[in-house]
Amino acid sequence: MKISVVLPGWIGDAVMATPALRALRRHFSGAYIIGVLKPYVAGVFEGGDWFDELLFSQTTFGPTGVLAVAQALRSRRVQLAVVFANSFRSALTVWLGGCGRRIGYTRYGRSPLLTDALSPVCDARGRIVPSPVIDAYNLLAVKAGCPPPSYRMELFTTPADEQAAELVWHMAGLTAFAQVICLNPGAAFGAAKHWPAPYFAQLARELARKRDCGVLVLCGPSERDVAREITRLAAHPAVHALVDYTLPTNPGGPSIKLGLTKACIRRCNLLVTTDSGPRHIAAAFDRPVVSLFGPTHIAWTDTHYEAEVQLQKRVECGPCQRRICPLDHRCMNELLPGEVLTAACDLLDRPGRRPLHLIGA
Repeated sequence: MKISVVLPGWIGDAVMATPALRALRRHFSGAYIIGVLKPYVAGVFEGGDWFDELLFSQTTFGPTGVLAVAQALRSRRVQLAVVFANSFRSALTVWLGGCGRRIGYTRYGRSPLLTDALSPVCDARGRIVPSPVIDAYNLLAVKAGCPPPSYRMELFTTPADEQAAELVWHMAGLTAFAQVICLNPGAAFGAAKHWPAPYFAQLARELARKRDCGVLVLCGPSERDVAREITRLAAHPAVHALVDYTLPTNPGGPSIKLGLTKACIRRCNLLVTTDSGPRHIAAAFDRPVVSLFGPTHIAWTDTHYEAEVQLQKRVECGPCQRRICPLDHRCMNELLPGEVLTAACDLLDRPGRRPLHLIGA
């Protein structure tokens, strides 16, 4: 049997799909599973056995366009397609690809393209209401015939990822600390999710002082400047920016990629992050996480992870779901570093928290 899985385009959503992906792999144990995904999401799944083949889908035309991917699926004679992505294009791809059974949600006029169309959670007036995406993904697996999946998200690292993280730990002197806390200031959704850099800097400095720990500010390729700014403002020798130990900044360091971020989060003792992909990466590696919410509904991305503390200020204009704040960004500006520091320390000191075990330690 051949199964195609069209994956979400956001890193965090891709992580939230892993319980359903695990259910599909186990239930259809002898199946050949093809992942259809954006190239930048591929790093999420590296190190795991989720798929037997990957097809990259990105542009409208060309080798990764709808027609090209559909033709590739058609040539493989796919019997079942599970469409996690909610775009019209994703459903069109599996329809044009001749996939026998096509399971997805009835959004954006896609129903005629699906054989099994599930309805999203709506209120009495038919309006979609915020509800956990992880539940929606799990229901797709159940519709395909799987037993109900759990909420346990799961990721893996590669030996190269671990070697890169180990190199960063040594170059930054983080091996000297009993605890290392990672901070993630970025968010691909938009600037409205960002917590002010001076707040992150104050938090980093106070964590280093109060906990006598190392602090590593994570960043993607587009977040190098803010990571450096946080480190500069923190002005503490135990606070480091990942970018300072990676290529091209440091010729002897690794390159910034998602696999390195995963490995750094896996070995940290706590992550403080905006509502973004690394939040779910931490949960998948069973790392404690403090998540800072501003314009987004917590309900959309709630994963029922017990080692997460979610912080959000109630403001009259939110949660607005806007990418850019048209006002004064009060939802994030009113969330003060002292409150986040208290939440982080409480989580670190929570009884019964499982210790960190490093590969090769």
